[in-house]
Amino acid sequence: MNIAIVIAGGSGHRMGQDIPKQFIHVDDKPVLIYTLESFQQHPQIDAIEVVCIDGWQDVLKAYANQFNISKLNWIVKGGQSGQESIRNGVYNLEGKCSPNDNIIIHDGIRPLIEDYVLTDVIAKCEKYGNAVTSLPYNEQIFVISDDDNETTSKYIPRETLRRVSTPQAYKFALLDTKYHEAFEKEIGIFGSSYTNTMMADLGIKLHFASGSDKNIKLTTKDDLEMFRGFLKNDKKNWMK
Repeated sequence: MNIAIVIAGGSGHRMGQDIPKQFIHVDDKPVLIYTLESFQQHPQIDAIEVVCIDGWQDVLKAYANQFNISKLNWIVKGGQSGQESIRNGVYNLEGKCSPNDNIIIHDGIRPLIEDYVLTDVIAKCEKYGNAVTSLPYNEQIFVISDDDNETTSKYIPRETLRRVSTPQAYKFALLDTKYHEAFEKEIGIFGSSYTNTMMADLGIKLHFASGSDKNIKLTTKDDLEMFRGFLKNDKKNWMK
């Protein structure tokens, strides 16, 4: 089985709104529903679990019914951090998944998931046991000088870098085992840590899958405007 864990446990203060950013409406539909529709409509996704900010579970259920998200099987309470939220989602699947199931983790505020991205991350996970969505890094990266943080004389060749985001996929046995290990040993669970960085901290080799520049994360109001632009743009009308 291929099971999606969609992380929607954050409050989104940087958006400057009174409601969590995953529930902000864009063209009369919550951002989170756009995300869930990508999983709902993909033929390889069997079930969806949402890790939801506490107090919004009933709102999510109502929206899922309204927009026919029939693959939504579980709603789990979010944690105090991103890693705690993912952990809650993983632990909730214990006894519900087989060790060989593919678990696809995705940010609820990344609503533009291309079908081919989901297809490839599942295929790579099936082949290698894990897969992380990635893209080449096309900007130059310079390292701040040790003695002056406004100067530099070193750079990192961009050919050695990849941008990694979600969706990410892991076999359930690996995912569950490593989350228990990480929280028991307090490795890879603090700050901006995510599943991929935690896996690397625990010595797991990760495998790259296809990515898309459309897969933006909605963090600010400017991101929402960009999202609206993508929604209104039908490439079939201008790409020849």
